[in-house]
Amino acid sequence: MSDNQQISETLDTRFFAPLRRKRTRRVGVELEFPVWNRTPGTATDFVAVHKATDEFLSRFSFTDLVRDDEGAIYRARNPDSGDELSFDCSYNTLEISFAPDENLMGIHCRFITYYAVLQDAFGRHGHALTGMGINPHWRENRPDPIGNGRYRMLLHHLKSYSKYGASPQFHDHPDFGLFSCASQTQVDADEVTVVPLINAFNLLEPFKAVLFSNSPFGAQNETLCGRDNLWSKSLHGLNPHNCGMYGVTLRSLADIAGYLESTSIYCVERGERYINFAPMPFRDYVTQKTIVGEYWDGETKVHRRCLLSPSPADVAWLRPFKFEDLTQRGTVEFRSVCEQPVREAFASAVFHAGLAEYVDNLADLLTHDTILYGHGYGATELRSLTIRREWPTFIDLKALSVQLHRILDLAEQGLAKRGFDEETLLMPLRRRADTLVSPAREQMERQERGETIESIADDYGRLEGGRHA
Repeated sequence: MSDNQQISETLDTRFFAPLRRKRTRRVGVELEFPVWNRTPGTATDFVAVHKATDEFLSRFSFTDLVRDDEGAIYRARNPDSGDELSFDCSYNTLEISFAPDENLMGIHCRFITYYAVLQDAFGRHGHALTGMGINPHWRENRPDPIGNGRYRMLLHHLKSYSKYGASPQFHDHPDFGLFSCASQTQVDADEVTVVPLINAFNLLEPFKAVLFSNSPFGAQNETLCGRDNLWSKSLHGLNPHNCGMYGVTLRSLADIAGYLESTSIYCVERGERYINFAPMPFRDYVTQKTIVGEYWDGETKVHRRCLLSPSPADVAWLRPFKFEDLTQRGTVEFRSVCEQPVREAFASAVFHAGLAEYVDNLADLLTHDTILYGHGYGATELRSLTIRREWPTFIDLKALSVQLHRILDLAEQGLAKRGFDEETLLMPLRRRADTLVSPAREQMERQERGETIESIADDYGRLEGGRHA
């Protein structure tokens, strides 16, 4: 069998076979929340985090406990619902992942229950969760990954960016995964819907930036969705096909397969060892006889070089981080949204679920758009413009507001079609469409009026009340 045939078969088994089943309306939701110390300017205390975690687990029947090298729990699963509690990259970020379900209202009810208990547990130890895309104390927090093979490997890999020269121009925050937080939604796809779904939502990204930006970053916080640049200007962005947006319009499943072949693989697992190596496109990786990698030697506490024999089966470790990401579960995962203020945390999930019901209508609306499109910029360029605090001069802001409401109308119609009374969760986006004020833009305005980051974090962490009520 030729190399090309092997690549085609492995990609088909891993990414496309799951699409060959009847599509459902199930939606998966993953929410990442910064854990912050309520004492101003103070780092998260991991001991407090572990105590709060233990208290939460004493209240719920979460099992399948996974521990780090020091014995602390960093993942647990509810066997009845399939929901998971975990820490993402570090103990500065708590993640709640909900098993796919057709009814987002049911997931939302479970979220409220979990979150209330978690916030109470953290509060007893002087900490809190908040709905922000950047941890409010990220500068003070310990840049330590969770003590296990995967996260230790990941941070070591990202820190190696200096080996790759100055093009692209990397930022100097390789630990960004330890303080940036996302709200991710997965919707079911199949062979017929996956291409239109990715194309339409790729065009939608500039509009999503206006609604959902919540990670101010930069020398003067000039970027409202700093997560975009933290990913694209890290080692993950060495190959631009690995993260961000699609620079092409996909025409077929073959186009997706070609795109996947061109994305880079940078790690595999052999036995109990995670091995990282210089990123290379998967199509090139599988043709190599051996490559040089590195692994963590737990006995000597140093990274050691080793030789690795690539295998087509390593497709299991091919993990693109696109804004519209075809997963290995027959879903498209939407990854561009920052974590949102907690009482509005499900607005993103219902937004995507509703629009997924009317992909053709969404595509028609966006391909004929003249508010953002038609001024010489493509979707990727427009996203980079709309995540900035300063509005581009060519945008008619009143017309932009009207267009955002048209998009929300379509999402609302889709939610009505789903039939689970999920429309109420979408309502916070109407205010944002009226005012063109994202959570990040509001945060900047409040800080400029003299409000502290801790006060805003406290507000963004509330389940109800406050400025967003």
